[in-house]
Amino acid sequence: MKEQDIIVFIDSATNYFTKMSTEVASIGIPYLKENTVAIKHEYTGIIGITGRKRGRVYFSAPKVLLKKLLVSIGEHSDSAEALSDLVGEVANTIAGNARSYFGSEFMISVPFVADNTKRMKLPPTDRCYVIPIEWGGHEASVVISLE
Repeated sequence: MKEQDIIVFIDSATNYFTKMSTEVASIGIPYLKENTVAIKHEYTGIIGITGRKRGRVYFSAPKVLLKKLLVSIGEHSDSAEALSDLVGEVANTIAGNARSYFGSEFMISVPFVADNTKRMKLPPTDRCYVIPIEWGGHEASVVISLE
């Protein structure tokens, strides 16, 4: 992946938080992870990518961040279902916005949501870029694994 490709995902993530709340998300320095644990939060939304690029986009966040985000968008339920829906929505929005940059051959799946994903290992062949995000005093991450 090129630097500009990663910036697309950074911009998409920061735009999401800016539109959904009054609090700005700060982005840490993206880094490369190979064949190691990259998902360390309770909830993870996973988007499959097919077409000219293949792979996955993940948005992973702790329960406490997702609960705070639900409150900021006016949602009163913080059930496991609401948290799962939200993490899937964030992953879908980030991947969908990236589709605008990569074009119509960047096809995204519906979100798959995994909960209790702390210390989830990625497939051993994946080479991933991790984008750390801090919002509301809590850390989340966007993980990009594209060929």
